[in-house]
Amino acid sequence: MSFYRFLEIIPGFLAWTTLIVFVLAARFLPTYVSVFIILFDTYWLFKTVYLYFHLRVSYKELRANLKINWLTKLEKNPRTADRWRKIYHLVILPMYKEPYEVVAETFEALSRVNYPLDRLIVVLAEEEKGGAEALATGERIRENFGSKFFRFIATVHPADIPGELAGKGSNETWAAKEAKQKIIDSLSLPYEDIIASVFDVDTQVASEYFGRLAEAFLTAPNPQRSSYQPIPFFINNVFEAPALARVVAFSTTFWGLMEQSRPEHIETFSSHATPFKALAEIGFWETNVVSEDSRIFWQLYLHYHGDWRTVPLKYPISLDVNVASTFWGTVASLYKQQRRWAWGAENFPYVVSGFLKNRAPLSKKLSRSFNILEGVYSWSTSAFLVSLGGLPVVIGGKEFNATVLSYSLPVITGYLAYITSLGLIISGILGAALLPPRPKWFKRKHGLIYFLQWFLTPISMIFLGAVPALEAQTRLMLGGRFRLGFWPTPKSRLKKEGVTLSASPAGPTLKNVD
Repeated sequence: MSFYRFLEIIPGFLAWTTLIVFVLAARFLPTYVSVFIILFDTYWLFKTVYLYFHLRVSYKELRANLKINWLTKLEKNPRTADRWRKIYHLVILPMYKEPYEVVAETFEALSRVNYPLDRLIVVLAEEEKGGAEALATGERIRENFGSKFFRFIATVHPADIPGELAGKGSNETWAAKEAKQKIIDSLSLPYEDIIASVFDVDTQVASEYFGRLAEAFLTAPNPQRSSYQPIPFFINNVFEAPALARVVAFSTTFWGLMEQSRPEHIETFSSHATPFKALAEIGFWETNVVSEDSRIFWQLYLHYHGDWRTVPLKYPISLDVNVASTFWGTVASLYKQQRRWAWGAENFPYVVSGFLKNRAPLSKKLSRSFNILEGVYSWSTSAFLVSLGGLPVVIGGKEFNATVLSYSLPVITGYLAYITSLGLIISGILGAALLPPRPKWFKRKHGLIYFLQWFLTPISMIFLGAVPALEAQTRLMLGGRFRLGFWPTPKSRLKKEGVTLSASPAGPTLKNVD
């Protein structure tokens, strides 16, 4: 067994060992497990409070940033006034079989930004596997929007290239190389003056996004050694989504908000931006991985021996809630999406093995390795440990059930759960603040439903959080034919009168929930 293969086994092994030992100990050592449960629930409570403060800090900064005209700020700041006009934004939009309506909304938002469109190079990265309908969508986009930008090209990623995994990473690399050859190199554009933003094809940028990105790039301590991460708001089609899908979508949004104020944890996720010069130096995205959005961070981190970081933009972009045509179709789609995200556990063996031949400081190697492993381990186990808090009482036996601890355990964990559940109220208030403009049919009763939906959180944490994460880590542990391939999240638009399908072009209007 290779060392890399051994590292792939670790996340799944730790998760299953924890759950099996927990159940066995609840049967044969119920007293010790009860003490552990109380301590773990207390830890969970403090962690919830800790994350809430990070969420609150990021939210306040986000609200402040949404009030700024970033183009004006670029022009007035002596550090950026003479430099921002030299910057080109390369925008890569990989698509598969998304319908024209979804892609057109993205381009409509892109064409309305408060930024000179003659500084935008836009690439619609199509897949040959998408078929004739996808190619027709690309042609309609070219006809309707292509002339609005400095340059626009539609690339077609060939199917079945040997050694490639069919997915976003291989498509993005093909598109970037095409843009490099046909536009950037042919026009002799300086690589160091180009920022590459890679967006999911349903990503709608707020009007000030490129101004905010340019400002962050030009004022960063080391702009050519940094990624730039906006906050993904999953709200484009939120009024089409069932309650469970909204809870999952907003939970992911809250996670993105929290990470913005934790620089020691933040990587890159979903839509983000990277200096083109650095991308060209590493040969762009790896073409045989599922989690290309986070892997690109680690490619750069290892290539530059730890001299890489992610700059949080504290500024939103909006994406689709995962919605299918039926409720159970949505549940299945949500599960597959979460499982694909959880496959990011594949970064653990990649990073740790890379550190062995890397000159990054030892402290960074240890902290980064621990953060990855702790994150995937917590994802697959914590919800189970919290929900199984009463297990010693159920299977601990008559002798344990006669003890004071047996009677006290449900009471103590119940109080801790009650205090922790106050976070659901905060989530409900914040979730309401993140909603885009309400459609005509949205009444007060719907607002109540959108608040009460948060009591579905325990269900989503287990069945759309821990379970898909555990499956992903188990597949990674088993390897071979169990390995996960790339699964593209289906995008659609349901026809429903009065539904606002997209966020405000100026970005979300956030309420003060302090």
